[in-house]
Amino acid sequence: MREALEEAEQAAAVGEVPVGAVVVHGGQVIARAHNRRQLDNDPTAHAEVLVLRDAAEQLRQWRLEGCTLYVTLEPCFMCAGAIVNARVDAVVFGAMDPKAGAVGSLADVLADKRLNHRPPVLAGVLGGPCGQILTDFFAAIRKR
Repeated sequence: MREALEEAEQAAAVGEVPVGAVVVHGGQVIARAHNRRQLDNDPTAHAEVLVLRDAAEQLRQWRLEGCTLYVTLEPCFMCAGAIVNARVDAVVFGAMDPKAGAVGSLADVLADKRLNHRPPVLAGVLGGPCGQILTDFFAAIRKR
């Protein structure tokens, strides 16, 4: 999660909402990303989507079995869907997202029994620092 936080810091440094993600496979980080919606003019350029794409490219397969996704913020509906479709083995996230979170806050997509893949989730890992970077980012925007 600390490496995902480093990605979030990189996002903040370029004016992106500070969310970072890494994918671990075989005990090694194989992909890392942070939000790039503003930079890429892409509404789908969330850290999770970007890191899943990179991990799939690294493994040369779309099924990310054996992979754990670490992300600093609770995934939204779009990202939760991508996680299910990628067959990620497990998800670890930091801060809850009461406004857009789909892995426990507004809904729990990853636990929906109607889906063919339901990875286990560990929430709240380094939740304080993961939430604080977002709080600081938006406070700075409001001061402008």
